[in-house]
Amino acid sequence: MKKIIEFLKRKNVDMTADKYAINALGAMAQGLFASLLIGTIISTLGERLGIEVLVEIGTYAKSVTGPAMAVAIGYSLQAPSLVLFSLITVGAAANKLGGAGGPLAVYVVAVVATELGKIVSKETKIDIIVTPLITICSGVLLSMWCAPAIGNAASSVGDAIMWATEQQPFIMGILVSVLVGMALTLPISSAAICAALGLTGLAGGAAVAGCSAQMIGFAVMSFKENKWGGLMAQGIGTSMLQMGNIVKNPKIWIPPTVAAAITGPIATCIFKMEMNGAAIASGMGTCGLVGQIGVYTGWLSDIANGTKTAITAMDWIGLVLICFALPAVITLAVALVLRKKEWIKENDLKLEL
Repeated sequence: MKKIIEFLKRKNVDMTADKYAINALGAMAQGLFASLLIGTIISTLGERLGIEVLVEIGTYAKSVTGPAMAVAIGYSLQAPSLVLFSLITVGAAANKLGGAGGPLAVYVVAVVATELGKIVSKETKIDIIVTPLITICSGVLLSMWCAPAIGNAASSVGDAIMWATEQQPFIMGILVSVLVGMALTLPISSAAICAALGLTGLAGGAAVAGCSAQMIGFAVMSFKENKWGGLMAQGIGTSMLQMGNIVKNPKIWIPPTVAAAITGPIATCIFKMEMNGAAIASGMGTCGLVGQIGVYTGWLSDIANGTKTAITAMDWIGLVLICFALPAVITLAVALVLRKKEWIKENDLKLEL
């Protein structure tokens, strides 16, 4: 056993939750962003402006979603070059065979294929044959064996959440908004979670609300300490920057979480805001305004397929209130109370920017 542990350590196969649940999952979201999400944005822009070449560019970007995710995962696991390049095939197979739950299938398969590839890498004199052979064969065979089941399971969970949100929009609006919003602030990927579950519709709208509440909430609540740089870094960057401060004083997490609990059901019950763009956008919040762009592209898709007649003023009002105005006002109000009670003290929200 000692020799096996030493061998795995030498091959940089570090089987820890931190490496798989944080690094690999976060990388998967980046791969999705750099293919499916950006491709959707470019295609939508091309369609709206009547520029055919942009539509074509976006189509190409979306077509490599599986390979982009797999390579991103391999990169996060520090895969050698031959393993990394071989993951292109693995990602394509896993994403296709995983169906609607393709992102989760790619995640599982790519992690296994990467580690197997790392184990055999440079162990023989014919490494250029052995490493891609093992990586590709193990990845594709694993995809054929389990990707459909993984994809179906992920889709079933996502469908159940979306169905429950349709049936109980108030309760589920709170739960989805709070939980996905908190996942965004934690060092895990809310975007990858939403993508893996295919979270769209009303549930996707609640997720956008929760993520926006965390980002805008922390941005405005900490403006006194972090000024404009902090406002931009958190408001259109990530609220994850506050994770260190949350560990020191968990009470600073209360205001934006309260805001998420309020804006979530407002999104589902009053404005009925749906996120019918790419599922990854549901977990992005105001990061680069991707969540809002996702909602907008969803409106266009709904109009194109006949489920929506037009984008109304109420749609825009709801989007602005839920994603920007209400999170800012609610968070500031709750934070003011907590500051007076000295639950939040000066510099508790200070960032080293």
